[in-house]
Amino acid sequence: MSIRVALADDQPLVRSGLRMIVEGESDLEVVGEAADGTAAVELVTAEHPDVLLLDVQMPGVDGLAAMEQIAASESATRVLMLTTFDLDEYVYRAMRAGASGFLLKDMAGEDIVTAIRQVARGADALLAPALTRRLVDRYAAGPPRPTAAGLDRLTEREVDVLRLLGRGLSNAEIAAELFIGETTVKTHVARVLMKLDLRDRVQAAILAHEAGLG
Repeated sequence: MSIRVALADDQPLVRSGLRMIVEGESDLEVVGEAADGTAAVELVTAEHPDVLLLDVQMPGVDGLAAMEQIAASESATRVLMLTTFDLDEYVYRAMRAGASGFLLKDMAGEDIVTAIRQVARGADALLAPALTRRLVDRYAAGPPRPTAAGLDRLTEREVDVLRLLGRGLSNAEIAAELFIGETTVKTHVARVLMKLDLRDRVQAAILAHEAGLG
């Protein structure tokens, strides 16, 4: 069964390029396009795509506001934000709202396709470790944030894993750091997400930062 993809960007050329990339894959199909945030929300409501590629900056209702509306509707659509390195603060807000990751507009087509497939099957959010560290480092310089609630539900090992997620480490890197197997790491990550009611490891990294784990 094909992965149903929706595109939201105010630039027709960007949408056209994304459509060509998506429709060039036999397991992906484009089910609709939107040129602003309001239309993007309406598109998700009408078509229930598996994945929405959503531009951050659009006229009227921007991508961030649209992301928050989609999250509030409890839609099952996974959202990949389209952005640039200069918009870290917007990416941070989008991740907190429940975005599944973000793509750079100049990424290679094969990387975009991989990202779509990855989030469609419910895998970890698409945020490379280096980019996770970039976001965490940027906000570490900001004012202190309140300690996150619920950490007392975690075991000591799970806290260790959460701390390393906050540093942007991959499962393999966490396994090497803690001298445990990668399969064990995956189990710990799943339990951390479940106990803290988090959608993915990106939200876990943000929570680790806000809780002062480092």
